[in-house]
Amino acid sequence: MGVPDTLVERLRRLDSCAVSDALDSLGQPGCVSGIIQLTGTRRIAGRAVTVKIGTSKPAGGTTRHLSTGAIEAAHRGDVIVIEQRTGIEAAGWGGVLSNAAKYREVSGVVVDGPARDINESRALDFPVFARSATALTARGRTYEEDFNCPVCIGALTVHPGDLVIADASAVVFIPAANAEQVITIAERITAREALMTRDIHQGKPASRVMGTDYETMLDAPTGSDPHLGSDPVR
Repeated sequence: MGVPDTLVERLRRLDSCAVSDALDSLGQPGCVSGIIQLTGTRRIAGRAVTVKIGTSKPAGGTTRHLSTGAIEAAHRGDVIVIEQRTGIEAAGWGGVLSNAAKYREVSGVVVDGPARDINESRALDFPVFARSATALTARGRTYEEDFNCPVCIGALTVHPGDLVIADASAVVFIPAANAEQVITIAERITAREALMTRDIHQGKPASRVMGTDYETMLDAPTGSDPHLGSDPVR
């Protein structure tokens, strides 16, 4: 059974830093830095629909353009996640794909490689996160090896149906099996940070707020928080 819609909606109310901190508290990797937001200003979050791109044409060849199968398989709110570890400076995503994905109500795309047609995606207000921008086409350079398969993004293995959240800070992945635990901890962290910000605005010294609250924020991630009471989202 996949991650329920209620958890995905809760994730969309968080940010990548809180989710990364929650994963840290559990000793789990999840944050991928260096993939930057090339288009759009909003955060994206959803279930991952994965694509693997390489330089070798699959046995028997294929006439399917890369990522089109993933777009057609995606549901509203999903995020296309593309592995492109080819060493070739060719785009793993482009403007026609952005149009197709937006029509399918995909939340956005994360490319561990270059993307192109950035101005077109900006005009669409379709969020593209990638390592870099380029004008070079994938045609004759790279091929889709598979989709809805495990992929490597940064140092992480991402499976179809895992959760992803991406914003201007980073891209963070949550294994589907741990989604509820990680999101609950991230909500608690977000609530505590809101109280810390309130204290700053009320004149409490920053050294005291950061010293007594920030440094112990992750000490008890699975129990009730003494600063928040029994309700982690007060």
